Amino acid sequence: MPCHPRRCILTLFVATLALACSIAPARCTADDATEARPLRIIAFGAHPDDAEFQLGGTAIRWAQLGHKVKFVSVTNGDIGHWNMAGGPLAQRRTAEVQEAARRLGIEVEVLDIHDGEIMVTLENRKTIARLIRDWQADLVFCHRPDDYHPDHRNCGLLVRDAAFMVTVPYYVPDTPRIEHPTVFMYFYDRFTKPYAFQGDVAVSIDEVLADKVHALDALESQVYEGGALGSEKFMEEKAAGDPVARKRLLAELWSQRHQAVTNKYRDTVVKWYGEQRGREIKHAEVFEICEYGYQPNQGELKRLFPFFSDGADEVDAPK
Repeated sequence: MPCHPRRCILTLFVATLALACSIAPARCTADDATEARPLRIIAFGAHPDDAEFQLGGTAIRWAQLGHKVKFVSVTNGDIGHWNMAGGPLAQRRTAEVQEAARRLGIEVEVLDIHDGEIMVTLENRKTIARLIRDWQADLVFCHRPDDYHPDHRNCGLLVRDAAFMVTVPYYVPDTPRIEHPTVFMYFYDRFTKPYAFQGDVAVSIDEVLADKVHALDALESQVYEGGALGSEKFMEEKAAGDPVARKRLLAELWSQRHQAVTNKYRDTVVKWYGEQRGREIKHAEVFEICEYGYQPNQGELKRLFPFFSDGADEVDAPK
């Protein structure tokens, strides 16, 4: 009996797949396919500077290894300055984060939501979910939902609420479903109610701190004028507008900031880098795993953060 055309095609496909796997079985596993492709990381900051501040150093390290990173500012930052506002400020801050992204080696997007006006709406949640799906993210970062700034809180809630929804096949069905686990993580913050930040992963940025500062230097309206690191015109008053002097001061401030966080979470640094190396690290970025996304084990975390030596202690990821 002659073979039905569809059945013949199916038989040929199965036979070809079996032959390929018998010849090169290592290429036919999901784990190896995941290992082979670049990681895809997306970070949501409430304003055009938040993701750069919190994740800039680690983003550089991923980019240097060929992984893909995208920062999203959920607002356009149009009131985040002591002396200007509106469309001109939004355009200025967008241009600044675009230049910072160029220096970091990553991509960036600024959403058209007014500064101070992020609301936890269905529309905004769908926007966040679409961005995560379109990026096919392995890792997603955001603020914790308990923070001094309402934009930070609501940005964190929107991303956290999307953590489960992006796994629902027909939620925002106009975007491609993510077929691999996606881990959600929080930026560091100092707030303690209802609970303090938990340092789950620490990444040394000693080798790239100068590169991070160079990227932050592009955010002129904030780091030198807008009060993001102090009072109005703090940096201009200290450095008198001298580009070299003010960048040097910026480097000193960020070195102090990172050293304080690193010392606070020294045990986490040591767990990931081992006793000797962990004690030597001066500057690190520290992150907490969100319990609403996929819960990675130690091996998965090491794949997502491919920066740790074999000398690191055994680390139990949160359950």
